[in-house]
Order: sequence, then structure tokens, then C-alpha cells
Amino acid sequence: MALVAVVSGSYLGYRQLSQPSCTGSVPLVVAASPEIVEPIKAAADAKVVAGAGVDGRCLEVTVQAAEPVEIAAAIATKHATTLTGVGQGSGATVLPDVWVPDSSTWLQRLEQAAPGFQPLNGASVATSPVVVAMPEPLAKTMVGWPEKKLQWSELLGQMTSSDSPLKAGIVDPARDASGLSGLLALGQASAGNGNDAARVGVLRTLALNRSNLRADLMAKFPKSEDPAALANGVGLAALSEEDVIAYNATQPPVSLAALYVEPAAVALDYPFAVMPEADATKGNAADLLFGELASSPAYRDSLAKAGLRGADGSAGGGFTAPTGAPSPEAIAASAPATGGGAANGLDAAAIGRALASWTAITSPGRMLVVFDVSGSMLSPVPTAADKTRNEVMVEAAGRGLGLLDNEWWLGVWVFSTELQGSRDYRELVPIGQLSKQRDALQASLGEVQPVEGGATGLYDTVLASYLAVQEGYQADKVNSVVLFTDGQNEDANSISRDELIAQLKEKSDAKRPVRVILIGIGNEVNKEELESIAAAGGGGAFVAQDPAKIDEIFLQAIASRAATVG
Repeated sequence: MALVAVVSGSYLGYRQLSQPSCTGSVPLVVAASPEIVEPIKAAADAKVVAGAGVDGRCLEVTVQAAEPVEIAAAIATKHATTLTGVGQGSGATVLPDVWVPDSSTWLQRLEQAAPGFQPLNGASVATSPVVVAMPEPLAKTMVGWPEKKLQWSELLGQMTSSDSPLKAGIVDPARDASGLSGLLALGQASAGNGNDAARVGVLRTLALNRSNLRADLMAKFPKSEDPAALANGVGLAALSEEDVIAYNATQPPVSLAALYVEPAAVALDYPFAVMPEADATKGNAADLLFGELASSPAYRDSLAKAGLRGADGSAGGGFTAPTGAPSPEAIAASAPATGGGAANGLDAAAIGRALASWTAITSPGRMLVVFDVSGSMLSPVPTAADKTRNEVMVEAAGRGLGLLDNEWWLGVWVFSTELQGSRDYRELVPIGQLSKQRDALQASLGEVQPVEGGATGLYDTVLASYLAVQEGYQADKVNSVVLFTDGQNEDANSISRDELIAQLKEKSDAKRPVRVILIGIGNEVNKEELESIAAAGGGGAFVAQDPAKIDEIFLQAIASRAATVG
């Protein structure tokens, strides 16, 4: 037996050659979410002992524990991108041949951010429903557990009520699949109510007790049934069924109830992802291992011992479901399709919107928002009931402003050509703390009015806004310019694009980084130009070819601030 390092800090490996019916070896390295390592290791052991091989060569398997966020960060870094809220990989992580994260949402996020990342297979090899964990005394008194079935809309109401004694917690959903699943379920509940205030309220409530690590959140649950302890500890959090089983197995002073809130949240589905870099031989070896995971009763029993269910939601021998769990048939009905890990049909855009909103709440920044008021912003948008581009943009900005909490610093400019003497831009509200000027900022949106016949003074405005943000730089915040435009530079008297890019690079200061985020509206923008300017300004460019989609793009832009920090 030998230990093979796959990721920095990982601790478990497995290596065993099969019986002498084969010669040589085909090494296969598997990185799996820690809770499923032992079942996969046992299945690999069985396959190797049975003499499995590829083209006459012995199968050799190493199974390594790795937190999904670590592998995801390394994959994103390899593809020269980042995932919202995850950041860059450490550089010490060596990617495996097969990756079994806890959720397909990791694969979806990576495929969205890095189109070149196309893993094979992706079918589920286990499931764990995402539940709301609540200390049993609170579950009995607050929601009538275990008899009563709770709806997400009811939970949303309790979480946002000013007199609710429940203190909600969450593991950062940008870094934890169970936290993301809970965030998505609450977001869908608030959308179903048509209540934007509830959506913002629940995000802010969760942000107050967020944890970067699951172990840190678990430590916040009450340690006694004393009323003060129950009031001061975390009273509810979205966790996996396996998390609750593992926590209660330690016989804590206060056990956790698992509430299977309806409709069921996106379950953890443990996709078996063969990395794109794996050659055909390793792919065949991976197929052998997957076949064992897909068909072995012994593997299903190993899952049960680990507190996990099979890919179809059914449980192996020895599995003890938490009190109040739905029937095996109901769990199976909500499990992922066995043909692949599709995260219960969830699309990457929904994930992106949820995480963008979360980032806007949890990563307050210092931002100058710059609006294009050239004449073309009067153009109607057919997909938005013929509202003008300006109206759609301003409405989106107003909704975005409502999402930001009082820790933000914000200012507003407008630009066209010669708005203030020879200047193409004009300040409406200087950058200041939102708590002191929210009303002024909201009122300023009414002053964002297109200038009939006005042209687009893009280059001078980008440089001036960049320098303005840099001048008042705040080290404890992400400092950025977010500029909306529907066209290309039309000011013949301005600096050139090459001069702008050179100036941005020259003025760049590693001690005072400023991110330039450009949002193109409509099909008249030059995306390549925006991308080159944004890259020189350490940021990114986003284009809403359909201006009616500007809400989503605005949130992506806000979220990208953290992702671009070096």
C-alpha cells in the first residue's frame, strides 16, 4: 500500500495491484469529497482484487480525499478563469483522473466559466438530500417537527420576520454545495411570492451568520437546551442529510433534526467526472471503476455506513434515516436522473444569478457607476414592452441598489459628449457610504436622461472614472468602476483606444487596484474593444445583447469584482 499526494493537505490514498492475471499497471487517481472516499475506496479494492485490468495491464487505483472547492479552484485556474467566491487555486493541487465532488453544481459552474472544461460521464454515484438542520428542541416548538411538513415559503417567512427567534446560518454557498442548494430553494420561494424585499432580507439574514467552512458552522449550533443557548446558537441551516447523520453520531448535547422542506431542494448527487485530460486507457480504467459503483450491492451498503444513499435515492443495508425522513420512494423520486448528474435540471444561469446576488450582499465594495446618456439610449427595446434602453438600464440599477447593504460606498456619473464644458462626463453623486446617501443615489437615477443627439465619449470617461476611484482608494474594499454603454467611442477629440489602454496600464497600482467592469447594452457595442479596455483595467466586460437581460448582467458584473482581485 502506498500514499500518493493529489492535493495539498489531503490524507488518504489507496494502491493495490490485482492478481497476477495481468501485468504492468494502469494507474487511476480519484479525488473525491471526503465523506464518500471510504465507499469508493472499498469498491476500488474489490475491483482490483477481482483481477480487473485494461488491455492486459493491472488496474491500480488511488482514492484521495479532496474538498470540492479545492479541485474546482485548481480547474478554474488551469483554464485562466475563476469561480465567483472561490478565487485562485493554491498552485499545489494536482488534478486527478477522476473527480467525484459532492454536487454537479460544481461541474455546471466550471463549464459555464471555462467552456473548454468538458469532463466525461458525470453520472451520479450517490445522493444525499439537502435538508434544513435545526436543533431538535427548536424544531419541535417552532415548526411542529417531526409531524408537520414545512414549505420553503413558510421557512422564508420565519427567517425574515422581525420577531423570529431563529438565527439562520449558512456555509458560504459560493464554496459549499449544500449552502448553494439552500440559497437556491429560498430564492425560488421568494420569487414565487413575487417579493423582492423578502429575497434581499433573507440574503442579509444569512450573511450575518455565514461560515467559510462546514465545521465552523456546525460549531455554532447550541451546546445545551438552556433557552439562552438555544437563542444564541445557530437555529437553522441548509446541510446535507449525511451532515446531520454524522453530527448526531457524535452524540452532541443537542441533536439536530433534519427537516425535509418541500419542494425538495437540489440534492447532492456526487457525479463521477472523468477529467478531459485522461487518455483513452485511463478512460477505460475509469469505466471499470464506475461499473462497480453503479452495480455493486456491497458499494451501496458502504454508502449506507457513510450516511449516504445510492444514486437512485434508495438506501443500502444498515442505513438509518433521520426521524421524519420521507419514504424511500419519495426520496428516490426527487433523486437525480441515473443517466447523469444534472443537478435536478438546474441550469448554470440560475446558479450564476443566485451567487451574484449573494456576492453583492456579502462583499461590500466601493463602486462608481457610470451611465451612458448618449442619444442612442433612447432606442426602444422590443423585448421590454418598447421601453427605452435608458429606462431598462435605470430600472435595473434601481433594483441593484436595493440589494446593496449600507456597508457599500457608491457614486454615480453620467456621460455622453461635452456634458460639462469640454468634459464628456458629469458627476451626479460623489462616492460615499450608502448609509448616508441612499436617498440621494435613488433620486439621482431620475437624472439619468439621454441627451438627444448626444454622442458616446467612452474613452475619456473610462480613464477619468478609473482615476477618480483610484484617488479615493479604500484598502478594505474592492474598488471598481462599473460603466454601462450601448455604443462605441464617438468623440473625435478624445484620446485613442491605444492611448486609453496604455494609460490604464501605466496608472495601474498593485497597492491600489481598481477594477474596470464594462457592461455593453444591445448589439451595437464592440465586445472585443470592451474586453481589451476592461482587461487593461484589471476587470471584465459583459454584453447584454438583449437589453431586457440587463438585470442578470448587472449582478454578474458586481459578482465579478471579487473574482478579478489578484
